[in-house]
Order: sequence, then C-alpha cells, then structure tokens
Amino acid sequence: MPAGLIDSCFAALRRVMPPACLLCGDRARESGLCAGCERAVPRLDSARCPICAAPAPAGQVCGRCLKSPPRFDRVVAALAYAHPVDSLVQALKYDGSLASARPLAWALAYALEPEPYPDLVLAMPLAPSRLAARGFNQAAEIARLVCREFGIAAANDVVQRVRPGVPQASLPWKERARNVRGAFLCSSDLARRRVAVVDDVLTTGATLDALAAELKRCGAIEVVGWIAARTL
Repeated sequence: MPAGLIDSCFAALRRVMPPACLLCGDRARESGLCAGCERAVPRLDSARCPICAAPAPAGQVCGRCLKSPPRFDRVVAALAYAHPVDSLVQALKYDGSLASARPLAWALAYALEPEPYPDLVLAMPLAPSRLAARGFNQAAEIARLVCREFGIAAANDVVQRVRPGVPQASLPWKERARNVRGAFLCSSDLARRRVAVVDDVLTTGATLDALAAELKRCGAIEVVGWIAARTL
C-alpha cells in the first residue's frame, strides 16, 4: 500500500477513534495529552540558573556553576521532573511506551520556540549494550519529534558512547561525574559549530558535561542541552 494512502487511513482512523490522553484517558490533543493535563504538567519556574536551569533565586548563576563551571554552555529545560512528568519519563524509558515521548517532545518544542537554530542536533547516545537491551534510545525518540516540529534533522552518527558505566540514577551525585568520564567518542570535525544535545532528564548535568567536553574537543564552539525535564 502506498505511504500516502497509509497516512490517509491513519488520519481517518484518528477522526473516528481519537487517541486517549496518556495520563487520564480523556480525548488527547496533538501533544498526546488532553487540554486539562497539558495545563497541569509542572513547568519550571522562571527563577533558575541561566547555565544549568536549576532553581535559583532571582535567576542568577547558581553556586554550583560558579564554583565548577560546566563544559556545556547552558540548558533549555521544559518541565519539572515531578508527578506526572516522572511517570511519562519512566514509562518511556523503562516500559517501552514510545507514545510517552510525544508530550515530552511537545513541551520541549514549546520551550525552544524563542531559541536560535543550532548547526547540529543530536540525541544523548546510549552505550551499545544498553541500546540493545532497551531496543531504542529514549532521547533519540524525543529528538526525532522535536526536530520534526522544526523541520530539521537530528544527527545520529556524530558521537558514540564507548563506555557504558553504571546507570547514573543508581549513583550518589558525587560519583556521577567519575562514572561518565571518557564515556563518549566523537570522530567528526565540529569546528565552529553550535550543537544542541537532546535528553530526557537532567539531574546533576554530569553526563551532558562529559559529552560537551568531547564535542568541544572536536571543535564545537557551543553546546546547549535541550532537556525535556529538569530535576528540582
């Protein structure tokens, strides 16, 4: 069956059987959520660090970024990692609910509207062993939807994760930087390029920091995190 006919069939099916909201089961909108759940998802307060997007009184640079400036330049984060956003992230990452990427990407695309376009967009890479076990990269799913919204393409072959390490969520904060040190390898020339890195959640920023170091080693002049949810 031609691709155009398949799309038409799916469009007709959606009109007859509209998709259900991922959170409450009511009629969903393009975001994958209903109007009420769209309004209810927790967004970040405007008073946050302009570098790492952590909550900060008056929106000044936080003490952590002053003491140890990260290798990434700044973070654009859409949502607070709190209920029910945490449920969407966990459903995507651990239950294979690819539909849960849609509301995360929708919120991120909305937060990115005033941002300038980068030269390159890439998803936070997974180690091959973890990618094989999971079957997909949750960051790549979010990146694909965000890039489709802006009519750009994500690059999937610029950088690889060459050392798996222990899952960051299982480690104390102080051990996370050590866990991802030397974890990434970039073999591309990124001279004078501005790079955006898409990920689902940012906590300490250690993984983004390690990747930014490698991207800048290859010539990138700016690395910005495009993050669906930021822990508080």
